[in-house]
Amino acid sequence: MFNRRTLAIIKRELKTKLLNKSFIIMTVLVPLFMFGLIGVQVFIHVVSEDESPNLLVVSETENISKKLKNEFDEYAEVKLGNYKISYETIDSSAFAQRLNNLRDDLLNERLTGIVYVPGKALVNKNVRYYSSNPSNRALFDKIRPGINKALINIYFEDKQLSREDVEFARDNVEITGFRVTKDEKVEEEGYGNMVALFLFTFLLYMALIFSGQSTMLSVVEEKSSRIVEVLLSSASSTELMAGKVIGIVITEVIQMAIWLLPVVMLITTSWFMLPAEFMLQLDLSYILYFLINFTIALFTFVGLFATVGAIFDNPQDAQSGVWPLMILVIIPFLIAMSLQSNPQSNVAKITSLLPFTSLMVMPARFALVDVPVWELALSFAINLAVLFAIFPLAGKIYRVGILVTGKKPKWSEVRKWLKG
Repeated sequence: MFNRRTLAIIKRELKTKLLNKSFIIMTVLVPLFMFGLIGVQVFIHVVSEDESPNLLVVSETENISKKLKNEFDEYAEVKLGNYKISYETIDSSAFAQRLNNLRDDLLNERLTGIVYVPGKALVNKNVRYYSSNPSNRALFDKIRPGINKALINIYFEDKQLSREDVEFARDNVEITGFRVTKDEKVEEEGYGNMVALFLFTFLLYMALIFSGQSTMLSVVEEKSSRIVEVLLSSASSTELMAGKVIGIVITEVIQMAIWLLPVVMLITTSWFMLPAEFMLQLDLSYILYFLINFTIALFTFVGLFATVGAIFDNPQDAQSGVWPLMILVIIPFLIAMSLQSNPQSNVAKITSLLPFTSLMVMPARFALVDVPVWELALSFAINLAVLFAIFPLAGKIYRVGILVTGKKPKWSEVRKWLKG
């Protein structure tokens, strides 16, 4: 299968892909896009913080209103005039009428919202918020601590407790995780590896989707334009498929290696200093593992996408037939992203060893915990077995489908190709 003709096809694919403007642009822009995405989130957060709400705080007792005012007056936003908060004490029976009177102010946003703290909140801490925008989570996160402190102060004021006792009761429990590893190191766990989980999973998902889709469309285009017939005059269908897949895999691995250069610099040099809580507890062995796993994933999915492209004559039909492969990428992606809750759960352990899902779940899990070597080896063995099992089948479909034109083939016909 691997001979001079296959090598010529590989060179053709590398020349086509590596010198392609879109490849160069994507290679440069993707890291910028990821940093830009973080910047946009920070910008949105800052803009949300800079909003100047006008709130009305309504409570049933003077004591609750007084305590709320004492807490909110300590807010920097209130001292600077960014938050405008007024207070009213209204009986619960009269609140409905007061709310109706302020309806126009709420709808016209002259009044941002009404925070209603009933007397029962001293028992159940149930506070209501009335607004034309009742899902303002940024505002909730700001005012929630003040309301909570006020209610706790009222609850304990007759309990003959000291101020220190009340402050202690008010504080939430802080849980700090420490990573215990085989090399006898015990290090405080920060957010760095969690960020790595999202980063590597996103890169793997995006690379598989884009490379698979582009391969499929390339095969469809060659088939519909009859270029494939010219190529088959000098090489067999097996050599053509192998050359195309190998060329694309080499291209994508080079691109991924370039994307990972900033991460390599972070973990091997001191040129870029991150805050302690964002330090990456990874080494070059993980980067090497990720690239090897990525290579296997590429061979698997690029081959499958090329096979789907060989079945159909136009991109529309190909898109309708590719959804099973998309599911094989999307479901592992969702599982991998959910590992932040517990990377050692039974679901995480099982899916990190299952065919197809392990290609994305195992790297995500390995970024958060120390995975036993035998599990990594078993995952590699399973993925390689799947790869070697599906490639002959994909080759049969590719060999027949690449030359079949005309009407859209039925899946029953495709199954017959496997037997032929």
